[in-house]
Amino acid sequence: MSKFIVHGIPGSPYVRSPLLVLKEKGLDWELAAFGFGGQRAPEHLERQPFAKMPAFEHDGFRLYEVQAILRYIDRIAPEPAMTPADPRQAARMDQLLNIADCYLAPRITGAIAFQRLVAPRFGMPCDEAKIAGAMPDAGVAVGEVARLMGEGPYLVGDQPTLADFHLIAQLSFLPQCAEGRVLLAPYPQLAAWIARMAERPSMARTEWERLAGEADMPVPPMPAETVAA
Repeated sequence: MSKFIVHGIPGSPYVRSPLLVLKEKGLDWELAAFGFGGQRAPEHLERQPFAKMPAFEHDGFRLYEVQAILRYIDRIAPEPAMTPADPRQAARMDQLLNIADCYLAPRITGAIAFQRLVAPRFGMPCDEAKIAGAMPDAGVAVGEVARLMGEGPYLVGDQPTLADFHLIAQLSFLPQCAEGRVLLAPYPQLAAWIARMAERPSMARTEWERLAGEADMPVPPMPAETVAA
């Protein structure tokens, strides 16, 4: 099968989730990396006219919107299957994917994680008001993921689905900062899932620092005076 190409910024959870699925399926992939602002370059706008990430190519076929990309990968390479055969479990997976995009991403990735873990590395001030403003809705979203997960080892049943890989790309930020640990504290089952997912080889392969280093875009260290923990 020909190579799958994902275009985006290393470290973006929206870039990471399709890379996780590609790695888990043992497929040949390439990250066509660019830096901050690269999503507005003319060549990227040809692939993604809304200046978002990721854009995706496979054997001449272009695609954008991360859920469409994830489902395409799962359909064209169906082993291991990452969409449940059971209609209700499949619907639950779809629900979690949309919770991630509509409610987790703006609060956790776009506000808390960016302000605490990304901005200081690039010399940008941390917007404490933005973090504080995101916490109430982030708490609702994290609590709902924990409720829907129940007691199983994965988010939907006994096997990982697209939801596990899409959500871990965002929720893996939570243990890395104080606000994230506050959000996780009431939900030990969800915290344990994050810890288990973090141990998968696909997570190590798609770490921000590793992907950025391979693209000759090294990640600046966290300033010594900044306490992200």
